[in-house]
Amino acid sequence: MCEGGRVNREWEDRVAAAWATFDDYPEERAAEFRAVIDALVAELPDDSPLGPFEQACAWDSTGHSDRAVPLYREALARGLHGYQGRRARIQLASSLRNTGHAEEGVKLLTPELDGPSDELDDAVRACLALCLSSLGRDREGLSLVLGALAPHLPRYQRSMANYARALVEPED
Repeated sequence: MCEGGRVNREWEDRVAAAWATFDDYPEERAAEFRAVIDALVAELPDDSPLGPFEQACAWDSTGHSDRAVPLYREALARGLHGYQGRRARIQLASSLRNTGHAEEGVKLLTPELDGPSDELDDAVRACLALCLSSLGRDREGLSLVLGALAPHLPRYQRSMANYARALVEPED
């Protein structure tokens, strides 16, 4: 299945197809869905960062953030990078928040604000806002959410961006 350490497109397509069926598995069949992902992961080299990442996603998506955290960490430690690495950091931060470690989630995601921009930018801000809110830092979280929302509005982009900044800037 893997050529030269890289997963081939056919494997990626099968993983995407498995995830497309996720809603077909009610909560009482969550273990069956995880088994589908585990079977795909079993095709990977033992040191692949994709294995623990996909397993973390499956545990996380079936309501087990506590089981997902160490797997996200393992995927990142094995070198998961790029788009999937960013997804792993977002999802790890969310799982950390869900398990009572929101401060660690803030530390993980804050550098992402200054990283290369992509379609995950708003997800970074949304997850970081939730982590901040869990720490009682609601104004900072709201600022992030308004700042992320502003460019998508048909009007009032400048006003909302200014309001977002005003929430966290020191008052004169």
